Amino acid sequence: MDSNSENSLPALASLLENSHLLAAIEKLEYLEATPVQAAAIPLALEGKDLLVSAQTGSGKTAAFLLPCLEKMLKTPGKKYGMQMLILVPTRELAQQITMRCQQLIETTELSCGMITGSEDFKKQQSLLRRNPDVLVATPGRLLEHLNQDVANFDELKFLILDEADRMLDMGFSPDVLEIAEHCNTQRQTLLLSATLTSGVLRVAKDLLINPETVEVNHFRNNQHANIQQQIIPSDDTPHKQQQLLWLLNNEKYKKALVFTNTKVQAEALSEKLRGGKLRMNVLHGDMTQTERNRVMALYRKGAINVLIATDLAARGLDIDEIQLVINFDMARNANSYVHRIGRTGRAAEQGLAISLINSNEWNLMIGIERYLNQRLERRIIKELEGSYKGPKKLKASGKAALAKKKVEEKKAEKPKVKVRLRDKKNIGKRRAPSNKTAVVATEFDNSPAAE
Repeated sequence: MDSNSENSLPALASLLENSHLLAAIEKLEYLEATPVQAAAIPLALEGKDLLVSAQTGSGKTAAFLLPCLEKMLKTPGKKYGMQMLILVPTRELAQQITMRCQQLIETTELSCGMITGSEDFKKQQSLLRRNPDVLVATPGRLLEHLNQDVANFDELKFLILDEADRMLDMGFSPDVLEIAEHCNTQRQTLLLSATLTSGVLRVAKDLLINPETVEVNHFRNNQHANIQQQIIPSDDTPHKQQQLLWLLNNEKYKKALVFTNTKVQAEALSEKLRGGKLRMNVLHGDMTQTERNRVMALYRKGAINVLIATDLAARGLDIDEIQLVINFDMARNANSYVHRIGRTGRAAEQGLAISLINSNEWNLMIGIERYLNQRLERRIIKELEGSYKGPKKLKASGKAALAKKKVEEKKAEKPKVKVRLRDKKNIGKRRAPSNKTAVVATEFDNSPAAE
């Protein structure tokens, strides 16, 4: 099912019946359904397994929470059984979904819990024994509890896999499949992913039964018209640092998000920018959960307005007012690029995404352009114009043409031969056979002449 059309989208309230949920979405000001909500909610209410492809910021969290909660409130489950399990790749996304779920069920008798790594294990065991109606979890930690027979999924009605492509990228595929084996086989399964990669389709084949496919707002189709995408050529890392500082001091934004490819680069860049007028901090996977929570709280509140982060922040962080995304390091692939810039331009707001590109990143950028089927705007900062403007020679694809190396013909050198004393004296050299020797040899020949 292709649901790219956004014409005549229904009011979200028209898709639901439960008074508690209707009051909750009114309080949250969820008015018009997004395309993914309009397509997925009716199918989910019919009890169908769903394979959903939708970009970040498209409203997919409500697209799976609302129909499942509606059905749970309509037919309450047994008190001793968990009803909905939501698996996600990161703690930040788990926190976000848990918060949204709690807002939706605030006036109901349903409960919601969360299980992620770096939290007290015994407290989590206690939570699982209470069997919350909805559980949001990361696969690794949940599997640890399952191996100790703490969780009970016998009454599970809904299994949700959110950001499935990211979970597979992080190596969670075996964990997800093992967790699914502990779940009620009569459940309804919804798999949501930004992209339908071959790995996602394989997992879907194992876990979904006759699924309906919903593809909404594919990036290459809508090209994020509300995000202005630019590239700025850079000479090297120090040049990039100067350009970054200029952009953060001169562009207009409420919040900016700067991406690097490594934790080391994020920390180094953070140290470089400290001491100035910027209200900034750093976020990466080596930080404790307490530190990460503190930084994200400051960023959400606006106490800091510049966040330097690895791809940890590329998915699942629903933060308002991010108007500028800068790729200090170009994303390693097109999917990562899409998720990074998807942090801005959300909810129809305008956003700006800038990538700083050096000579080693040019071909990577061209590959991303081809994936998106669009050309990114070229830009120069006049005050910081460098020597690198792009490759001097291009292939038909737009990639840099490698310069042919001139092969210098080396003069043939005479091989050095070791001259020994006996060679000079002709000692030990084999002599040509004399006539006498030749005659002797013919005496033993079997030729007719010898006979």
